[in-house]
Amino acid sequence: MAVVCVRGPLRSLASGRGEHELTGATVCDVLRTFERENPAASGWILDERGLIRRHINVFVNGERGEETTALGATDRVEVIPAITGG
Repeated sequence: MAVVCVRGPLRSLASGRGEHELTGATVCDVLRTFERENPAASGWILDERGLIRRHINVFVNGERGEETTALGATDRVEVIPAITGG
């Protein structure tokens, strides 16, 4: 199972848990599962088309990941909201 790590407001929406062990063949698969298992976070990571929102950064084992990035059983997926402001 891949480990999905969330921080900040996303962690709060996931019952305060920072790490979630999830199965899936791609980044998009595990993020869909994450949102399904954490309904309060639904729509914050993936948009209505199932694509990663542009203000969300995803890294797999420290490298930039995309929706189609393949995952293995020991991969670590970091989901980091972009910092914005003025």
